[in-house]
Parts: sequence; C-alpha cells; structure tokens
Amino acid sequence: MRKIVYYVASSLDGYIAGPHGDISGFVSAGSGVEAYLADLAAYDTVIMGRKTYEFGYAYGLQPGQPAYAGMKHYLFSSTLAFSSPHPDVQVLAPSLAAIESIQQQPGTDIYLCGGGQLAGWLLDHRKIDVLKLKLNPFIQGSGTRIFGSSATQAQLQLQASRQFDHGLQILTFGVRYA
Repeated sequence: MRKIVYYVASSLDGYIAGPHGDISGFVSAGSGVEAYLADLAAYDTVIMGRKTYEFGYAYGLQPGQPAYAGMKHYLFSSTLAFSSPHPDVQVLAPSLAAIESIQQQPGTDIYLCGGGQLAGWLLDHRKIDVLKLKLNPFIQGSGTRIFGSSATQAQLQLQASRQFDHGLQILTFGVRYA
C-alpha cells in the first residue's frame, strides 16, 4: 500500500500559515526551497483539502487545473466543484474509503500537501506514514496549526535531517501511532 507523506512547511511553534493565510515569514527562496521542489519530482499523486487548493488561486492557479504538473490531484471537499476540471484533478468527499482506494492504486508514495484540517483528520485515522517537515526559523504565534485541531498522539522517529541556508531545515520522520 502506498504511504502518505505529509510534506509541509511549519514555523517553530507548529503553524503552517498565519492569520488569513499569511506565509510571509516562511523561507521562500534558496537551497532548501530548491531541494523541496526537487523532492516533489518523486511523487505522482497529491492529495489536499479545499482551502489549500484555493490558496493557490492567489498565486495564479486556475480553478480545476492541477497545482503540480505531472501529478494526479485528489481534492478532498464536500463543497468544491468545477464545471470542466483538468483530467488530473478529481474532487472527492472526505472518506477513509476514498483514501484507502488511492493508497491501493499503483504509483509512488502520496504527497499530502495539506492543509491542517485534512492532515489532522488523516492523523486521527492513522493514515499519515511520514512527516517531512520544512522547519522555518521563526515563531508565527497564531494561524493554521500543522494538524488542525487534532489531539491524536503519535511517536515520530527521525529518519533524515538536512540543513539549508536561511536557517531552513528539512526533517523526515516516520510516524508511529500509540
């Protein structure tokens, strides 16, 4: 079964965005961002929630189009709809059956792009296998939590650590559930 890899940027205090989706404190250029973009080439499938997908609109993403070239997109939402989506974009109602169906398809590990609400739901259902954390050297203070409102506990085992310019680190953890 394909693993789900939550590859996400976070502040030191566990926020993936500030209030109103503010990401101005996150490292946006340099060798760490280049490494992240190179890492994305290893995935043929991405899953994300509605808010994360719609966040891309501010950066030129057109509704119904793929956010990442060469990846099949599964957008989890009960409200999102497109009149003529790209063939690589599919909207699904959030369900464990849908997640497990995607995991059983042939392909690479699955890139969980976010956001916090979907990641928290997946964590609650023990579906996140790997956490790849782009740890940014600042404290956000408030905003969107990395796992939303989830209170699920899990043990993380450090598998790899890379340091980059601007103080950015990419930490890879295996997830073990209690």
